[in-house]
Amino acid sequence: MPKAKGMTVDEIEQLVEQKMLEIIGDPDSGLHLKKKFRTQLEQRLKKPSRRISHEEVLKRFA
Repeated sequence: MPKAKGMTVDEIEQLVEQKMLEIIGDPDSGLHLKKKFRTQLEQRLKKPSRRISHEEVLKRFA
């Protein structure tokens, strides 16, 4: 088992999330997406995403 000493916050959060899923399971397991939502999601995934770095956001809005 990993020790918290020397772990990043992200690593600790990931470990906590993993353990919670092991204990309580995935709350979305078995749920289905509505057809309309699934279609919209598929269309969005086909379009190339435009990502902006954190630094760029700060330049634009700071």
